Amino acid sequence: MNINGSVALVTGANRGIGKAFIQALVQAGASRIYATARNVDSLKQVVAIAPDRIIPLALDVTNPEQIAAIAQNAQDVNLLINNAGVSGAGGFFASDSLETARWEMETNYFGSLNMIRAFAPILKQNGGGAIVNLLSIASLVNVPLLASYSASKAALHSLTQGVRAELAQQGTLVVGVFPGPVDTAMAENVPLDKVPPIQIAQATLQAVEQKIEDVQPDPVSEQVFAGFQQDPKAVEKQFASMLP
Repeated sequence: MNINGSVALVTGANRGIGKAFIQALVQAGASRIYATARNVDSLKQVVAIAPDRIIPLALDVTNPEQIAAIAQNAQDVNLLINNAGVSGAGGFFASDSLETARWEMETNYFGSLNMIRAFAPILKQNGGGAIVNLLSIASLVNVPLLASYSASKAALHSLTQGVRAELAQQGTLVVGVFPGPVDTAMAENVPLDKVPPIQIAQATLQAVEQKIEDVQPDPVSEQVFAGFQQDPKAVEKQFASMLP
């Protein structure tokens, strides 16, 4: 599909990769962009990028009623970008690990599933369109310092594959994006080189136009994918060695 002239909805658009997606969509010529965040006031700087094209909306992706209301009023969307996500720290045996795991799974997995279920019929009526799910290299291999976050992203990876199969008949492209560390607040304590968020957004939109389903938008992502093709167990052990 062409980004120029498209109508997009971006979750978690107030900062980081979400804000970068808004910038990239504006640069690429999207005609209307629904920018969502839990606190609509946090979107003021985002709207200022292109006030004539960006519509701010309050949305918590764990709230099905909010999702249904937005879907009812955004019937022109043909590009859904599921970017909203949360991340806790620590392993599976941290004192609050169960609470953290439920929080991450509710947002990263069920939140995306709720959005896809609400917008798949809209995409169908608008010619098929595309869905973008922001995954992570942690979808492929568990990062022990972000153990349950990795598990939630692995679940989202499986969800991406499943909805890709189910929505193929209606002509909806489903894209999974697997960034490595990105220079955002969420990754500030990750001890790896980081790329700017706009690099992720621009690479993803280019992939949507080229109908590429799995996107490795940075060098770390490319290295992890290459390692999996050669020796997935070696990649697992490499990340396991990050434990203190």
